[in-house]
Amino acid sequence: MLRRSAISFLLLACALTAIARTRPHYGGTLHVETAGDPWQRPNGIARRLVLDGLTRIDANGSVQPALATGWEADSGYHRWEFHLRPDVHFHDGTPLTSAAVVAALNLACNGNCPWTTVHAVGSSVVFTSDNPQPNLPSLLASDEFLIALVVAADASTPQGNIGTGPFQVVSSSNGVLSLKANEACWQGRPFADAVEIRGHRTVRDQWLDLGLGRTDLVEVPVETIRQAQQQKLKIVETPHVELLALKTFDSGATANPAIRAAIASAIDRSAIANVIFQKQGEATASILPQALSGDSFLFSTDRDLNKAQSLRGGLNLPTLTIAAEGDGILQLAAQRIALNLHEAGLNAAVAAPGVNSMHSDMALRRLTIPGTDPSAVLDEVLRSAGESSIGADRSPAALYKAERTVLDQHTLIPLVDLPRTYALGPRMRDFHLTTEGLPDLADASLEDAP
Repeated sequence: MLRRSAISFLLLACALTAIARTRPHYGGTLHVETAGDPWQRPNGIARRLVLDGLTRIDANGSVQPALATGWEADSGYHRWEFHLRPDVHFHDGTPLTSAAVVAALNLACNGNCPWTTVHAVGSSVVFTSDNPQPNLPSLLASDEFLIALVVAADASTPQGNIGTGPFQVVSSSNGVLSLKANEACWQGRPFADAVEIRGHRTVRDQWLDLGLGRTDLVEVPVETIRQAQQQKLKIVETPHVELLALKTFDSGATANPAIRAAIASAIDRSAIANVIFQKQGEATASILPQALSGDSFLFSTDRDLNKAQSLRGGLNLPTLTIAAEGDGILQLAAQRIALNLHEAGLNAAVAAPGVNSMHSDMALRRLTIPGTDPSAVLDEVLRSAGESSIGADRSPAALYKAERTVLDQHTLIPLVDLPRTYALGPRMRDFHLTTEGLPDLADASLEDAP
């Protein structure tokens, strides 16, 4: 009997030890490295650590309250009212008010807002629009509309980014952005005491620092996933959360619909997915991924060089320029597209890195697929690409028709669906990615935290 009691006690002690090891720990500093600027828009890694939106998208892709606790619309989706969460303060102590939210939103979209007007009405924020906005709650969860303090309580202009998020800025120097936990965060205190983000680091340097234990989280570009697996990195990968697409501008040579159609027919999507992105992306000719719409297969990804040459006809066109908006891998993809167009009899050249895409005929872009609501995703992707909204009808038939209309115009040419991937160090615990494929460091903890 005594022996059995001793064994039971030992098993209980082992179980409690296991629980203690897996329970999140408070404390410690998370170290993160990234190739870009932590504040870059959209989706800089620091933005959602410091700033909140009126709404957020949960792990299931559903819209949830954030700085707004609830909202309602009129029957035609022309007017929305969002009710602010009470007793929320910015990191400097300034109260969150409807006026502060309106100022932040007006600055964020700088006159090019998807709504017509936004007003502060008591503790609510009211949006009105000439066109119906059925997906406004989802839209307001996007990176573009995160709320930063514009005017402090003393009427001064804040220096740097001040939000209401789980972390607040301490300093930014020598390429290192230092954040500390927001003890009074409305969501609750994050587990880590601090986060240090080193930007503008090459992938090679990121992986080297991860191996030496100098950092806890690094990026794994899509085209390097296989290499990361061979190196036994602990990787976390999302489903397809980015769309690589070619935006053609309705001016100059690409103002001709036949030329835009020729461009779409000439591109070898499979080669871009298989060669440039090392078979880690999926060739697509639709805006919505198959997992969201169920009808992506209806849009053919096959290259038709004969059709492209026929559409070009005998037109003698100037050299078409392609701007790659992003990292070096997009430059390679743009060069592949230029080669495809040359094979169809269209002269094309890739603009130098950093050239404003508005000075080019086409722009190669990575567009975020934000969430799992097909209507909201299609609306947001079209809006971010400069295309028209889908309207109030959100039925599957209406979504297909809206998508087909855009694709038939060839002003937005989908190419490849892509995942996002990161690698973790051995100290990282409780880490997951948002539905947009961004690190959620507010809930992450460190194994060796005190």
